[in-house]
Amino acid sequence: MDALTDRSPGPPRGPSARRAATVALTALAPLSWGTTYAVTTELLPPGHPLFAGLLRALPAGLLALAITRVLPRGDWWWKAAVLGVLNIGALFPLLFLAAERLPGGVAATLGAAQPLLVAGLATVALGDRPGAWRWLCGVAGMVGVGLVVLGPQARLDAVGVLAGLGGTAAMAGGVVLTKRWGRPAGVGPLTLAGWQLAVGGLLLLPLTLAIEGVPERVDAEAVGGYLWLGSMGGLIAYTLWFRGIGRLPVGATAPLVLLSPLVATVIGLFLGESLRPLQALGFALALAALLAAQFPAPHLSGFRFRGTGPKDRERDAAPEPAAAPAAAPEPGAVLPGAPPR
Repeated sequence: MDALTDRSPGPPRGPSARRAATVALTALAPLSWGTTYAVTTELLPPGHPLFAGLLRALPAGLLALAITRVLPRGDWWWKAAVLGVLNIGALFPLLFLAAERLPGGVAATLGAAQPLLVAGLATVALGDRPGAWRWLCGVAGMVGVGLVVLGPQARLDAVGVLAGLGGTAAMAGGVVLTKRWGRPAGVGPLTLAGWQLAVGGLLLLPLTLAIEGVPERVDAEAVGGYLWLGSMGGLIAYTLWFRGIGRLPVGATAPLVLLSPLVATVIGLFLGESLRPLQALGFALALAALLAAQFPAPHLSGFRFRGTGPKDRERDAAPEPAAAPAAAPEPGAVLPGAPPR
């Protein structure tokens, strides 16, 4: 069953087409996450964000385990636990806390800092040294999202800011560690997603029961909202997300999270909100930043990125000089490593 998430039937495609298809499929994850706010506010019972997170994670994780019937082995027990805590179990409560203590715009802007955090963590964990182009895309994306979602009513709360940054850092760490550890042999992204959703759901279960409990009334609209969050926003999204992390450079995957606040903005337009000129500029800037991050750093006139200048390209393209032939040993000479005579 996992093979279905790794391959798609059809005629052979070139590397560029395969990468574009991978980016498009991976982008479906943050696109679906961008609907979470609208689904929560329009369909779900108010005051139960942890319960929504629990139903988003645990049933999906158990379903994936039932489908794949594969459990972690060896050191993947603790690796799956760490990834499940970072990507699900710690992320959801921290984001919910940030949403309660901060305006949505401030929380979304903190989340848009994830590409910058990923770039910094990748330097330590992966030995990846991000160039100026990647940092530029990260800053531009964060500024663009800030222009879209920040308003004059934005206020800062210390606990909310720490929670927002903590959730963003948790997911950034999950992205980097998922890239570093990969997947065990024979394990597909559906299995990896199931492990993490199950771990995160089991962590959320006692928190939900202790803090919120179960809503008194769950109507048909709420059932539909929970099903959407658990399927497209949960199991399907995280399967595509982990598949993309395994196939794409980490610098191309992380900026895709900018799609979440942009999708939330578009949904707001359909719900009657308006977009001011400065917000439209920020929307275009954030979109341009995440698209630019999918391509190699360009060679700009007046700028020289490390390893991309003309001399660097000539040096890399030039063939290595042939090794000089070894000189014949003189008569009677003792060769290195030969037994003494």
